[in-house]
Amino acid sequence: MIRIERVKIEDASELLEIYASYVTDTAISFEYEVPGIDEFTKRIREISAKYPYIKAVEDGKILGYAYANTFKERKAYDFNVETTIYVAKNMKRSGIGRMLYSSLEKSLKSMGVLNANACIAYLSDGRVDEHLTNDSYYFHEKMGYKLVGTFHNSGYKFGTWYDMVWMEKMLGDHENNIGEVKFGEYTIF
Repeated sequence: MIRIERVKIEDASELLEIYASYVTDTAISFEYEVPGIDEFTKRIREISAKYPYIKAVEDGKILGYAYANTFKERKAYDFNVETTIYVAKNMKRSGIGRMLYSSLEKSLKSMGVLNANACIAYLSDGRVDEHLTNDSYYFHEKMGYKLVGTFHNSGYKFGTWYDMVWMEKMLGDHENNIGEVKFGEYTIF
């Protein structure tokens, strides 16, 4: 049975193992070098202090993970986050991504976050590429995200220019006098 749980610092090496192939083999991540374990652990610690950082686990093995992070540093942007997801290569198209994002979105909503934003590498003009498919775009579309903008030729990796698209999903109603986002206070669903 697959469970969604909070990521712990002790999970860093297993998460990094999943992430590494996204850096070395794909244009999904625009990082050129796989971060070291200390850097990756620092990222987990800093992000999870404010936002949900979750994992899908089955029989003690992490199958994928997702988290939200600051969209922009200004106070007025507190109700917005940028979402991220990575699924183990052998678990793609298994429903893990949907489970993780559904849980992540509910957790964010419980904090008072209203807008989820995703920054996605994208192939335009029908190009085919060994380092990128548009699967992430289609996944987000199936999860209810809408395209809001394209930055053309904005990421350069593997000798190729890639577009970057932004997609958004509204998680709640945008009312006046709504209160504050409860950073660090969330439930895992």
